[in-house]
Amino acid sequence: MFKSFGNIEGKKINHSGRSHVGETMQLEGDLRTSGSIDVAGLINGNVFVSEMTIGESGSIRGTIEAGVIEINGHVEGKILADHVIVGKSAVVKGDIFFKNTLKTEEGADIDGYIKRENNGKSNSEEDIAIEEIVERQEQIKKHKPIHVVQQKKAV
Repeated sequence: MFKSFGNIEGKKINHSGRSHVGETMQLEGDLRTSGSIDVAGLINGNVFVSEMTIGESGSIRGTIEAGVIEINGHVEGKILADHVIVGKSAVVKGDIFFKNTLKTEEGADIDGYIKRENNGKSNSEEDIAIEEIVERQEQIKKHKPIHVVQQKKAV
């Protein structure tokens, strides 16, 4: 009545730590993993992963929180990640919040806000330099003498 799977222990198991959602697979609900995932199918739900690659045929409807994400397919929802790569075939309908890097290829379609989140640094050297320049300009404006030009009328 039931088919025997034979010697399962003798088969090799994928120990790479990467999971795969195939093109014919549709997942309903949230997905959480401390590993990595490649998406070629459809996920309707929120995704929480350390690393994610969305292939050209992949589609996600929901919030994505990841350490690293590469998007080549379709995302409808908010993206929060440390490193974001948006490929040329990507379509993103939602806001992108990143901490460290954002790379977008020419041809990518993004409909939403893109914002760099504060990654724990309080005033980088560049921010401090910009603030000093602004302060100097304000001081110069306050102490700048006003030149009055007097003109003589011709009689």
